[in-house]
Amino acid sequence: MAFIGRAVFRLLGWKCMGETPRHDKYVILAAPHTSNWDGFFLLFAAAMLKLDFSFFGKNTLFRGPLGWLLRSQGGIPLDRSRNQSFVSQAVSWFDSHERFGLGVAPEGTRYLTAGWKTGFYYIALQAKVPIVLGYIDYAKKEGGILPEVLTPTGDIDRDFQTLARLYGPCEARHPERKAPIVPLRRDASD
Repeated sequence: MAFIGRAVFRLLGWKCMGETPRHDKYVILAAPHTSNWDGFFLLFAAAMLKLDFSFFGKNTLFRGPLGWLLRSQGGIPLDRSRNQSFVSQAVSWFDSHERFGLGVAPEGTRYLTAGWKTGFYYIALQAKVPIVLGYIDYAKKEGGILPEVLTPTGDIDRDFQTLARLYGPCEARHPERKAPIVPLRRDASD
């Protein structure tokens, strides 16, 4: 995958930026997310940077052959029928593993939203892990990891101001769909 990623990036004039996180446990963001192409560029950048992370998906997606494929790429089925929130389930994964990275697209969709979902923030805060800033920037034709790492303080407004400062300059494939980098309060326990 890293070989393919290097070839695609070189062919399209893109650059992979950043360094592999030195943390054993972390939440890694994938932003901005306005197009299906974002995933390809970010996955290629992740392979080139030798990132090892997992991601959660609805447990219904993990049935049949698609389930095998998702699991082989780091997918973890999320059981929404349990009386345990997404945040609690994710924190328990961090607690039960010596090394664990969790990838999250904070916008939650490719379409314009009123802000970023906050589940990733509360997972990092409760698991006491840093937030690594994976990004894509179509204007600069680069993707990878920003040099800054955010350690959640518990002051979500101040921490989101930091995220807005760092991610603000990143141009999305569809700028009109890029969500404002403010917390959506309704999913604090999601």
